[in-house]
Amino acid sequence: MSRRSNGDDYQHPGYGSGPAAGGHFTDGPDRSGRGHRVAIGLVTALLIALIGGAVAAWAYDDARGDEIAAGIEIGGVDVGGLTADQARHRLDNALIAPLRRPVHITYRQQSWTLPANELNVRGGVDRAVEQALDASRETSLPGRVWRYVSGGSVDTEFTPNLKYSKPAVTEFIKEVAAAINQDPVDASVDASSGSLVVVEAQNGVKLRDRLLTEQVEAMVTDASLPRTVRARTMVSKPAVPTSAVADSYPVYLTLDRANFELKLWENLELTKTYIVAVGQVGLDTPAGLYSIQNKVVDPAWHVPNSDWAGDLAGQVIPGGVEENPLKERWMGIYDGAGIHGTSETGSLGSAASHGCVRMAIPDVIELYDQVPVGTPIYIA
Repeated sequence: MSRRSNGDDYQHPGYGSGPAAGGHFTDGPDRSGRGHRVAIGLVTALLIALIGGAVAAWAYDDARGDEIAAGIEIGGVDVGGLTADQARHRLDNALIAPLRRPVHITYRQQSWTLPANELNVRGGVDRAVEQALDASRETSLPGRVWRYVSGGSVDTEFTPNLKYSKPAVTEFIKEVAAAINQDPVDASVDASSGSLVVVEAQNGVKLRDRLLTEQVEAMVTDASLPRTVRARTMVSKPAVPTSAVADSYPVYLTLDRANFELKLWENLELTKTYIVAVGQVGLDTPAGLYSIQNKVVDPAWHVPNSDWAGDLAGQVIPGGVEENPLKERWMGIYDGAGIHGTSETGSLGSAASHGCVRMAIPDVIELYDQVPVGTPIYIA
């Protein structure tokens, strides 16, 4: 007789045998391997798409590696979207070529020209283009690609470092200054007529060279400015104006050799006339404008080595002795000639000395105290 199982060892058709004691049962077909393969496929496809996109983005960006971003200007010239060579060409035409022209300066009826070849204008275009390219590539690759496709821009401006020959400009300004500048003339006196005549002061002219240099340098580097500029000047005042000329000549001496008169002027007014003796023919008192160089009381006499000196030639005769013809006072004028007192009063009013101006002793003492060293003396 057969026995039915209580279910512990029952086998359901279509299913495998149950596991041994302590095992587990499966409840259907195993699908885990297929799902895993699908996930890997999706990830792989995504990676391929991403890599492909990155490669495409890199290639697109690399193709535009020599292109300047939109919105960039150099010296006010739009170079956005241009290659480096195109930008250089545009900048040379727009910035440099217009500067290769001569510069002109005018003043009244005069004019001067600084040739373009001496200016030697050249621009830092290459450096500015490199800066523009660097600015175009500062953002990340995704940022650049997005800028390309979205039409974005890099709003930046660079200034090219324009150069020129500064020594040429300096020499040019010096040339203009030499032609324009006029030194002022101090007021003075003219004694050639025997009287003191005031010669009026004259203003000078001084080129405003710093201003002109700035104007020329601006023209050299800015094509929008005209290439001709008018020089400006200023008045240079004399050190001694006409109103102060008398103060400049508180004491003045004039000697009229023909009339044997020595005149003392104070503040350009005649105050005293003295009768004197002057150099004889061949030993003339020197003519011209001189000044009192030195003053001595009881001067020694350094006898010249001349034939007329006889046995005294070359000797030094002390002051105050009978043999010394230089009496009481001495006022040196020029090369051994001077004004001194004399005991030979009969020679006054004649050409009798060996080049000096002789005066009566009381007169020379009086004059000595009124004439300081440096006093001008005009000998006619």
